[in-house]
Amino acid sequence: MTLEVVPLPASFTDWESIRALIRRAYTPMDGVIDPPSSTHEVTAPSLAEKAAREQLFIAQQAGELIGCVFLDDRGDHLYLGRYAVDPAFHGQGVGRALMQAAFRYAKQLGRKEIECQARVELTTNHARFKRFGFVEVARTCHAGYSRPTSITFRKVL
Repeated sequence: MTLEVVPLPASFTDWESIRALIRRAYTPMDGVIDPPSSTHEVTAPSLAEKAAREQLFIAQQAGELIGCVFLDDRGDHLYLGRYAVDPAFHGQGVGRALMQAAFRYAKQLGRKEIECQARVELTTNHARFKRFGFVEVARTCHAGYSRPTSITFRKVL
C-alpha cells in the first residue's frame, strides 16, 4: 500500500474522522500527563474552524485516514500542532512523512524555523523530535501549575 500525505482537500467534510484519529493517537497519554490533554475537548466543528485558519496535512493509505498535522503560520515560524498518527500505523514512516511535508510547507512559505511542544512526561516524543532535528528552547507551565508541564522545541530549516 502506498502512503500519501497531502494538504487537506477543499472538498473534505468528515471532521469526525479527524477528531477520532487525534483521540486514538493521544489516548496513550491519558493518565500519564498532567494536566490532561486538551484533545478531550476537541470537537469536529472546532477542528474545521482550526483548519480554516491553519494548513492541515493528512496521511492516507488506501484511502484510509492514518495521520494528520496542523501548521499555524506565526509570521517568523510555523507552529506544528495536533501531530497525530494512528497507533496501528506506528513505525511505518507515517510520522516522518507528515514531518517532511511540514518542513517542505515551511520552506515554501519562506519560514526558517518550525516549532512544536511536547509534555514534559513524554520523553519518547522528545527523542522523536530530536531525531527530526528539533532542539529544546523553553519549558513552560500550564495555568495553575508551578512546575514546567511542556517543552518547546524548534528546528531551523
